[in-house]
Amino acid sequence: MKTIYVGNINYNATAEDLKPLFSQYGEVISVKIINDRETGRSKGFGFVEMESGAETAIEELDGKEFQGRRLRVNEARPRTPRGEN
Repeated sequence: MKTIYVGNINYNATAEDLKPLFSQYGEVISVKIINDRETGRSKGFGFVEMESGAETAIEELDGKEFQGRRLRVNEARPRTPRGEN
């Protein structure tokens, strides 16, 4: 299983919009779009967990236009604890 970072997502896009896009390349386990805690509005990025086909999805979808915006797609990096840089 691999987690993919997806950036520059249209603010109106939903997880249901992204799932079929990534499903073309393999089995999608989950799609999560990150929302602002206070406004509930999309922050324009999210994560897709894939069982297989993640490398192909990254290659094919990075820079691809989706709902009027060019996606940034790459392998997600582990989250660093706040305060550490």
